[in-house]
Amino acid sequence: MKKILGLDLGTTSIGWALVNEAENENEKSSIIKLGVRVNPLTIEEQQDFEKGKSITTNAERTLKRGMRRNLQRYKLRRENLIEILKDNGFITDETILSENGKTTTHETYSLRDKAVTEEITLEQFARVLLMINKKRGYKSSRKAKGDEEGTLIDGMEVAKLLYEDNLTPGQYCLQLMEQGKKQLPDFYRSDLQTEFDKIWTKQQEFYPEILTDKLKENLEGKNEKVTWSICKEPFNIVGIQRTTKGEELKKENFEWRAKALSEKMDLESLAVVLQKINGQLNNSSSYLGAISDRSKELYFNKQTVGQYQLAVLTQNPNATLRKMIFYRQDYLDEFHAIWDKQAEFHNELTEELKKEIRDVIIFYQRRLKSQKGLISFCEFESKQIEVEKDGKKKIITVGSRVIPRSSPLFQEFKIWQTLNNIVVSGKGRKLKKKNECASTALEAQKDPLQIYGKRELYQEEKKLLADELSIKEKLSKSDILKLLFDNPQELDLNFKEVQGNLTQANLFAAYKTIIEQTGHTLDLKKSASEILKNVEQIFSEFGYNTDIIRFNSDADNLDDEPMYKLWHLLYSFEGDNSKTGKENLINKISDLYGFEKEYATILANITFQDDYGSLSTKAIRKILPYLKEGNKYDVACEYAGYRHSASSLTREELENKIYKDRLEILPKNSLRNPVVEKILNQMINVINAIIDTYGKPDEIRIELARELKKSAKEREELTKSIQESTRMHEQYKQVLSQPPFNLSYISRNDIIRYKLYEELKDNGYHTLYSNTYISPPELFSGSFDVEHIIPKANLFDDSFSNKTLELRTINLEKRDATAYDFVKEKYGETGNDNSLDNYLNRIEKLYKAGVISRAKYNKLKMQGKDIPSGFIERDIRDTQYIAKYAKTMLSDLVKVVVSTTGAITDRLREDWQLIDLMKELNWEKYKNLGLTEEFTNKEKHQIRRIKDWSKRNDHRHHAMDALTVAFTKLSHIQYLNNMNARSDRNSSIYGIEQKELYRNNNGKLLFKPPFALDEFRREAKRHLENTLVSIKAKNKVTTDNLNITKKAGGTNKKVQATPRGQLHKETIYGSKEKPNPAEEKVGANFNTEKIATVCKPAYREALLRRLQEFDNDPQKAFTGKNSLKRNPIWLNEDKTEQLPEKVKTMSFETVYTIRKEIAPDLKVEKVVDKGIRTILENRLSEFDNDAKKAFSNLDENPIWFNKEKGIAIKRVTISGISNAIALHDKRDKDGNLILDNDGKPQAVDFVNTGNNHHVAVYRKPVLDKEGNHVEDEEGNKKYELEENVVSFYEAVSRKNLGLPVIDKTYKANEGWQFLFTMKQNEYFVFPRTEKVEKTDEETGEKSKVEKVVFDPSDIDLLNPANYALISPNLFRVQKFSFKNYVFRHHIETSIKDTNSKLKGITWTDFRSSKGLDKIVKVRVNHLGQIVKVGEY
Repeated sequence: MKKILGLDLGTTSIGWALVNEAENENEKSSIIKLGVRVNPLTIEEQQDFEKGKSITTNAERTLKRGMRRNLQRYKLRRENLIEILKDNGFITDETILSENGKTTTHETYSLRDKAVTEEITLEQFARVLLMINKKRGYKSSRKAKGDEEGTLIDGMEVAKLLYEDNLTPGQYCLQLMEQGKKQLPDFYRSDLQTEFDKIWTKQQEFYPEILTDKLKENLEGKNEKVTWSICKEPFNIVGIQRTTKGEELKKENFEWRAKALSEKMDLESLAVVLQKINGQLNNSSSYLGAISDRSKELYFNKQTVGQYQLAVLTQNPNATLRKMIFYRQDYLDEFHAIWDKQAEFHNELTEELKKEIRDVIIFYQRRLKSQKGLISFCEFESKQIEVEKDGKKKIITVGSRVIPRSSPLFQEFKIWQTLNNIVVSGKGRKLKKKNECASTALEAQKDPLQIYGKRELYQEEKKLLADELSIKEKLSKSDILKLLFDNPQELDLNFKEVQGNLTQANLFAAYKTIIEQTGHTLDLKKSASEILKNVEQIFSEFGYNTDIIRFNSDADNLDDEPMYKLWHLLYSFEGDNSKTGKENLINKISDLYGFEKEYATILANITFQDDYGSLSTKAIRKILPYLKEGNKYDVACEYAGYRHSASSLTREELENKIYKDRLEILPKNSLRNPVVEKILNQMINVINAIIDTYGKPDEIRIELARELKKSAKEREELTKSIQESTRMHEQYKQVLSQPPFNLSYISRNDIIRYKLYEELKDNGYHTLYSNTYISPPELFSGSFDVEHIIPKANLFDDSFSNKTLELRTINLEKRDATAYDFVKEKYGETGNDNSLDNYLNRIEKLYKAGVISRAKYNKLKMQGKDIPSGFIERDIRDTQYIAKYAKTMLSDLVKVVVSTTGAITDRLREDWQLIDLMKELNWEKYKNLGLTEEFTNKEKHQIRRIKDWSKRNDHRHHAMDALTVAFTKLSHIQYLNNMNARSDRNSSIYGIEQKELYRNNNGKLLFKPPFALDEFRREAKRHLENTLVSIKAKNKVTTDNLNITKKAGGTNKKVQATPRGQLHKETIYGSKEKPNPAEEKVGANFNTEKIATVCKPAYREALLRRLQEFDNDPQKAFTGKNSLKRNPIWLNEDKTEQLPEKVKTMSFETVYTIRKEIAPDLKVEKVVDKGIRTILENRLSEFDNDAKKAFSNLDENPIWFNKEKGIAIKRVTISGISNAIALHDKRDKDGNLILDNDGKPQAVDFVNTGNNHHVAVYRKPVLDKEGNHVEDEEGNKKYELEENVVSFYEAVSRKNLGLPVIDKTYKANEGWQFLFTMKQNEYFVFPRTEKVEKTDEETGEKSKVEKVVFDPSDIDLLNPANYALISPNLFRVQKFSFKNYVFRHHIETSIKDTNSKLKGITWTDFRSSKGLDKIVKVRVNHLGQIVKVGEY
């Protein structure tokens, strides 16, 4: 008897089944235990993983932390600068370093301007330095720059030439082209804009009615395509064909631009001119382009940064300088100008002090920290060793790190790895290999493509492809087949495309640009040999280094290999202090390889992919020679002396291998993908728990969810495909529910049938074999079957590409024949409408029209002798990272690990009649609620269904799948993988069929169940009924991390508690006291505090007197016989003026506010300031309440607050949330606390604390008016429930203060008693009541009353025998807020459905604390066992 563990591993769940499998006839298989562990990912995590996005679960928090660190570094620089200024006597502790007074708002800007030319005091100089320190400019980092930032322009020489010669960019480019130059410079945006404006102004003289200001506004910021589209209608463009091409066309465009400055242009030519200028403008309209433009303005205006900003503020004192970014070098230039000028007046300003303040404080920027420690170790060239650190023994990994993917060595390694896996398949026609690949020996023998239908590439073919891919980005399937074969249309590959050398492709794209700018041409679509020959010839002609165009991976010293050196130089260069950040790199390339500076710049602009491979340089250099000999990766690894995987061990090595007793948790950040790390760690926890409880299994069988077996790109494509299919299926349902089909219930099979029907549309809705017409009413009549093109008996393929529609009678006659063989046998090869030649013409027509896929086309043409084996094997092959990693981990635990697939699981589940098991388990509860239906469909099948439900609504379906996986033998997989060999009585497949399969009453071959079918289903059902789903709860608040910082002579170590989540929402709110006037009736609530809110002083005083008369008891003073109606309060002695029963009160409510940009989505009613709100409402009225028109383009059409002073409204304060906490206390501009009238600090910067961590439930005494404990009739003290909702922010604060996260002593001094807490995903067992009929003994009347049918306090919750009773009443906390608690049944996967009919079945809630004392908290472990009752 073998103990087998079956695992169904998904992204958010792990289904598991532990079974005993009989090894001989004397033993009987059995089920030990089933279970499900759910590991909830956030919605973002799951969606990102499925979409193939590179995930860091804390990426957003990391970004925000970076911003906080930048702020902290600025503050440290400021502190250091102030300290050094004090040490040198520039300032004292009493010096005010900020503007002080009403007229000093821009005083420091004025001093900064003055300091360049005149003397200022040292104290004023200190203020200038502090201002420069605050913003010190943009410093280019070559490797960190993103595409969206654009390109830095260093074109000052060109700008000077344009200025001096009064040229536009178009005129200058025309001059260059007339001189034969092909290298055209970049231009500043301002120069291009000036050219546009000049041309527009000139042409407006000729076309004033067309070239309007409105049109110009519409063209602003548009690219070439949009510009042409906008001009098309007003210019009446018809699209005249231009005769010039290439360089001549380019030159003609510049001629038109020059001509447009002085002459009238026809409108179509003018459109081209505007289009081209706008295209250049659009390309330079980036963040970096704007910085370059400002730098140019400083140069021509002979200004410093400070002078430029002061000029802007002088023109408009309310202008914002926030986004006015300059180069770091511009700030350095200003620093030098100011320092050198002031050094003339102050001897204290020495060169040493200048260097210290400049290089050590203000402009100091440390190099980026090396991230090499995060790079993975090579699996072949690393080992783990034990070291002692801080008195503790620790296992660390040492060895070689993995190679960058952009390395030329890795690129070549990857190409050969792929080439050795390519399989080409033919269709039986004679093939002739290309002469370049032919060899006499090979020509002398038959090509296997003619015999077996498929083969791997010959070595000569691989070499030809390797050479071609060595400089190209990729080759498509058709490219490869055309390159290698004379009849590519008759062949197929197992790859859609093969990726080439991306690094060389990048470099050759740059070489192409360089070559074209020298006046030559280079066609990268030609063969690699021709491209290399052309580049070498041209480079030699200009004296450039030609060794860099080819990579020699066999070089003895890779670091000296020319192409490798070039790559390494480009890859490793991080930037310098020049404006563009790459001047040193350009000079280096020029010196080393002979390129002129402008061409070296093209190479310097190349950036490579920055991720890493899986092996080190050392390992790849050992393996690559064997790959190039044609060996597959695992064999090449063997030759190189490496073990590719545990599966490569010999039988003797497997027998002698020492297996682990338990699996070890993966260290944090040990894998490249944190989601994969989460999934695998949950698997490890489940397996270890199973070992602890039931012992170690003998064998593990595992099925991975399809998304886990796919690469990031494949996951992205899969998600898109699923989304598109879902969308199309909804459309199909609409069609099928209407005439002529009129289906009331539409199943998945109905949709497949309809899709197959639509495939036949181009064939006149005639079937492919018998050419029979299918009318819409007949489609679902039962006359036509969904037919398998290649019978399932011969090929385990249930995909859409193996299906078509055919007459039922034809389907029965076809039996186990392929479509091709059947048509040939029944209708003959020629001579009638249905003969083979016409059949082939029909499918050829559908294929060429794109109606049927290539896969279906091939299957429709496939003969029985050509049916492939290994169909399932392709799906089982564990090619992806997670699949290989999981299997390797499990192989360290047990000797045998078997992978299976969803297709196999589906087949066995069907044969073992487990498909409807989940529906049977849920049927009764839904039937009792009237949510089921039974009917007969058009095919006369009896259908039972639960409305709006599928098995995926029940977490337990993962356990059912795991049960199927657990009993999936290797022989099952082998059989399904080689079904075409089953007719051979001497084959092992025939033997498997005789042993593992049987024929049912209908003669259908089915797999034998693990034991008697009825008993197997009954046992499976019983175990599923006893299964409690385990869900990972969110208990932890912080993680303790050891932070190590360097100090002189050693390190500082500090244990820091890091929150395991977001402490509060990002938005920072202000606060405002909002008046809340009301008219209220005087009553029991009018205590001292309430009376203080009464508006009239006379009323206040009279109410206070009455209250004091009754010992400050408002109940006695203002209710009953003392109510104002019965016992009035007189305001004068004559009792002629009476205090009214209702009085006006004024209370103040704290409203938390936020500043918001004025935009079309602004809700005007939420604007706090009444005056501003009125202005905005008036603005809306002007535009007929169209917010999009009213609140857009505010720069051109401002909303004025004070037009005379030029003050526009751009941002407004609106009301935000109702509850918040403060992060800081209010301070003035110098950092001093601002106290309120009572001398207390004032809270500012309010935030919403976001998610709640837990709610604590307490029992508190019921008190009377005097504060005494109330007792019931039997003398027992009365209690009531009360809750305290604790936010995650508060929980973390308690943890950091050393307090328990759960405050069990909360209000203990008031008699409160702690009961339990509720956190997300914690479990509670609920009592259950049912309405029963009760007869009154006296009257005989019948009525419905609630009766408790399940009480958790009456049974042993720890006894597994009671799990079937507990399961219907076990709920988990889904979400909660104060007095609102929502629970979801433990088996439910959906979290959205709150159908009132299903309340108490799939979900339930509490809207108060009433009843919370009746539910019982339990703890469920990884295996779904209740291990604790009550608070834990």
